[in-house]
This record gives sequence, structure tokens and C-alpha cells, in this order.
Amino acid sequence: MTGLSTILIVVGLFLAGGVYSFSKQQMPKGLIVLLGIGSVMCLVAGVLRIQGIWE
Repeated sequence: MTGLSTILIVVGLFLAGGVYSFSKQQMPKGLIVLLGIGSVMCLVAGVLRIQGIWE
């Protein structure tokens, strides 16, 4: 269970870096919002799995 949590957190951080990079490059707002939502979802899911709240 912890392996998947780690993967979710790493993917979330990767997507967060993409949001930062895309916003610096002035990419379309829709793409930035989509990446941001994906990043938050991955990070929250990973943290909830570590806490044992969501299995």
C-alpha cells in the first residue's frame, strides 16, 4: 500500500512542476488548470493512503 502512495505523491509533484513550468511559459490556462487539478488529486490520494483513510 505504501508503494502506491509514494508513486501517487511523486506523480503529483511531477505534475505540480509541470504547472509551474507551463505557467512560466505562458501556456493556455485550460492546460494549466487541468494539470493543477491532476496534481492536487494525486497528492491528496497519496496522503490519504499513507494515513490509512482511503484504501
